Amino acid sequence: MKRYTVFLSAGEPSGDFLGGQLMKALKDQLGDRVRFVGLGGSLMAAEGLSSLFPIEELSIMGLAEIIPHIRRIRNHIQETIKAIEEIRPDIVVTIDSPGFNFRVGKILKKRTKSIPLVHYVAPSVWAWRPGRARSVAQFLDHLLVLLPFEPPYFIKEGLATTYVGHPVVELGLDQLNDPTFRKRHKIRASAPILTLLPGSRRGEITRLLPIFQETVIRLQQKFPDIHVVIPTLPHLVDQIKAQFTLPVTIVTAPLEKFATYKESQAALAASGTVSLELAAAGVPMVIAYKVNAITHFLLRCLVKVKYACLVNLLMNKEVVPERLQGDCTPEKLTAALEGFFQTQKSDSLNAMKIKMQEAIQKLRPPASMPSVCATWQICRIMGVTD
Repeated sequence: MKRYTVFLSAGEPSGDFLGGQLMKALKDQLGDRVRFVGLGGSLMAAEGLSSLFPIEELSIMGLAEIIPHIRRIRNHIQETIKAIEEIRPDIVVTIDSPGFNFRVGKILKKRTKSIPLVHYVAPSVWAWRPGRARSVAQFLDHLLVLLPFEPPYFIKEGLATTYVGHPVVELGLDQLNDPTFRKRHKIRASAPILTLLPGSRRGEITRLLPIFQETVIRLQQKFPDIHVVIPTLPHLVDQIKAQFTLPVTIVTAPLEKFATYKESQAALAASGTVSLELAAAGVPMVIAYKVNAITHFLLRCLVKVKYACLVNLLMNKEVVPERLQGDCTPEKLTAALEGFFQTQKSDSLNAMKIKMQEAIQKLRPPASMPSVCATWQICRIMGVTD
């Protein structure tokens, strides 16, 4: 019976989560006939992947911020291509991280056309640089997309594209119940919890966490019982402890993060896919972001969409408050958050929660779960017949 080798390449935590879910689904489908090699983080490691190098070395955000790291990234690109050429897998599945993975894909397709190349998570051509749709169609064999409005952008360029849905719908965050969370972390039952999510990259945390801390100071002047919880990744704990000097509970396990959501009265989060997790869990939130001044100038010239938050993009209106760049200040974040801790604002909060759930429903695929839909396509491309 044929065995299959799947090369996976995920360069940041969001891709690591997708990769972990995909590996589970592939193992369910193929059992011990599948083996995995490539790049990934802790969640993919838990499913049996030994990463070629730590993916934290690729987790860099911003057009200007990446410049000091170009040489290292180039070396990792060559290392990845060499590994693929030596292993000769049945398929290469790159996951998100287009800055890295597309460079790998372009070189790989020039050197060998016999290995199918699938990318999981579309580049945001609907937001900026629409020409990328034509560019990726020249070297990808198939694209798996998470958002329902994405396929037409790529299909019209001749790239086989499948909408598989967003994995956030697999988490069951609206059903999560962990009655011992507060007791484990010594949080009073009556204390409202504010969850801070300053990002998964060191640069994001450096820029945002001081602003978040000053926001907390202002909020606690009005609501002194607020308890702060920061879910993060293990390798970022020391940085967060060094930058955030107020009393705080820090959690690192995924289930602890999800339990935090369930207990939270509100969240202040960096823009990213975490907004969908919070929406699925029904947590009122404010989305904040700030980048290097050069990066902001370039993005302002290129970005075509009105919103940064995926919830708002899905609903085509500002369901979730966004405070970006010049508006990402302690004063404006405090003003946006304080209503979440006032009982007289309950009607508007309930309206926000209803709209957030509507957004999440838009991310459900037409059949099965997203990781299973992705697995069906990958198995079909590899020629699995049983």
